[in-house]
Amino acid sequence: MAEYVVEFGKDGRPIEPDGRLDAAAFHRNHQPIWAVLQKSLIGRTGDVLETGSGTGQHVVHFASHSPDISWWPSDFNEQHLKSIAAWRAHAKFANLRPPQRIDLSDPAWYHEMREGGGPEKLLAVFCANVIHIAPWPVTEGLFAGAGSALRADGRLFLYGPFKRDGKHTALSNAVFDTSLREGNPEWGVRDIADLEKLASSAGLVFLETVDMPANNQILIFGRG
Repeated sequence: MAEYVVEFGKDGRPIEPDGRLDAAAFHRNHQPIWAVLQKSLIGRTGDVLETGSGTGQHVVHFASHSPDISWWPSDFNEQHLKSIAAWRAHAKFANLRPPQRIDLSDPAWYHEMREGGGPEKLLAVFCANVIHIAPWPVTEGLFAGAGSALRADGRLFLYGPFKRDGKHTALSNAVFDTSLREGNPEWGVRDIADLEKLASSAGLVFLETVDMPANNQILIFGRG
């Protein structure tokens, strides 16, 4: 069953004196996620943006395994940004950039990032466990920005639970979806068909889906 995503630092888990937060899910899913990402990223160079970096643990792990790639973490929540900065300072990786404050609901987020000194074009955008706990305009903005940001051979990776043709892939995901919508009617597990439409409007195509543990998936999008 896909897990609830709450504001880190308010979920009862410990906070380090320097502000580093810890996400329980990181310890369960970082290795399977990297196993998928590395197939597209290892041996290549460029800049990769993680949107909704949360605690910052995933991007630190990714950066440790790909020194030739510059990783740009980002989030909208201030406490998360502090945690990301603390994990960056703790890791001391030369290829890990300072966290960016990005509001994905603004389709111009990539242009604002560039004006603030961000990279010109991106090798990839990675987004985990965000779009089902955010209003639909966040998903629209994510795709719009990725369509502008990705270079010709770039990829957009989405990790989380998804529906296929209006149907859940597991009963537990259906229960999870119901609980999300009861808590906030603007949230919910998204359908791959709807994401394909957004991708098309942003100049991207749906390339592949990879099944992951706990009834999650990674969806991969790229240029047409």
